[in-house]
Amino acid sequence: MKLDLQKFFQASNPSKTLVVSKPEDRQYYIDFSVVRGAKIIEELGRTITRLSPETPTCQLFTGHIGCGKSTELLRLKAELEKQDFHVVYFESSQSLDMADVDVTDILLAVAREVSKSLEDIKINIKPGYFQNLFHEIGEFLQTPMELGGELSVGIAKISAKTKDSPKLRSQLRQYLEPRTNGILEAINNELLKPAKEKLKEKGKAGLVVIVDNLDRVDNSLKPSGYYQPEYLFVERGEQLNQLNCHVIYTIPLVLVFSNALGRLTNRFGVDPKVLPMVPVQLRNGADFGRGITLLQQMIMVRAFPGVSWEQMQNVNLNLITQVFDSPDTLDRICRVSGGHLRNLLMLLFRCLQREDPPITRDCVESVIKQRCNELTLAITADEWQSLREVAQNKSLRGHEKYELLLRSMFVFEYRDEDGSWFDINPILMEAKEFPG
Repeated sequence: MKLDLQKFFQASNPSKTLVVSKPEDRQYYIDFSVVRGAKIIEELGRTITRLSPETPTCQLFTGHIGCGKSTELLRLKAELEKQDFHVVYFESSQSLDMADVDVTDILLAVAREVSKSLEDIKINIKPGYFQNLFHEIGEFLQTPMELGGELSVGIAKISAKTKDSPKLRSQLRQYLEPRTNGILEAINNELLKPAKEKLKEKGKAGLVVIVDNLDRVDNSLKPSGYYQPEYLFVERGEQLNQLNCHVIYTIPLVLVFSNALGRLTNRFGVDPKVLPMVPVQLRNGADFGRGITLLQQMIMVRAFPGVSWEQMQNVNLNLITQVFDSPDTLDRICRVSGGHLRNLLMLLFRCLQREDPPITRDCVESVIKQRCNELTLAITADEWQSLREVAQNKSLRGHEKYELLLRSMFVFEYRDEDGSWFDINPILMEAKEFPG
């Protein structure tokens, strides 16, 4: 078998999210749950499918940006659709400004995406509340704002008007803020309730909304004095928890390690599910062969989709040496990724940008050095000391400086049977500042 370089290059693009429901993407999917320490997606799915269809659920999902959350959520979508659920999945970052998000923005985004999804299967619902609201918004902003025939189009018009204008967005927020409960009530009674009834007529088991990418909201300070993640999910979490359907929100990982975790859990009545890294070593520093093997498999399946890892290893070592100059080079790039999936693809992609396979050890080392330099530019002397403590103790304290290390992806979280443990991004161990 010969490597198709163009297909390999395209499949290795770190910005591409696998949509597991598509056969061309499914062939690249690797199930890491056996080494992550928990079957998170199965837990989210069981919570939805085991309860009465009339009982709405709200779940929180988090993990490092780039660790594979979107791929796993799209796998959950495909699994739920096989069980006849109508699933609305959307990336909130496509329509919201992650630097400045409010609860009404999220609620309207849910209303828009649910409406659009229903319109696609010929279910048209026209809530009267929104007809009036849009007319009032048009008058308030002194901009004609007609709802037209479809709710999704009307909300999209508002989003488009305000997304690039902070001033207009601020004016609209001031107008909508006192109406938040009314908007929530209208979404529940005039959109979600009739939607579930019409979906039931079509034989559907229920309605699920997956709001992805909210974990990317900036950690900026809001006028209320709260940082944006805490403001949205703790101070205003009760409203996000009141949608009358199954909902999954992705939330910033920083909330799990903040003093706000207890209040967050109280607001939603559930603990956030955390998708940890794929471990390349154990808590005690020993190699973790199963994790490394799955990471190697993730790369090789992109080079030779349809060929089993056993075939590559046992039958034809030539397949590995078509991609790397030696199995050791493949091992090296997987270990230095720390089990962060997008990091691994990013390192691989940079190598492919520099030279055609077989990728040489020199090329891999050069890319590692470049990435190490990029990361270390932002690290202060105090942070280096904190990183040394994390590397030594494999634990993370709840101080603000540790939150920054997590957010900056200087520190990764892993899980084993004893719970969470932490280590620094292995690329930082290559830095000259680290041993000091």
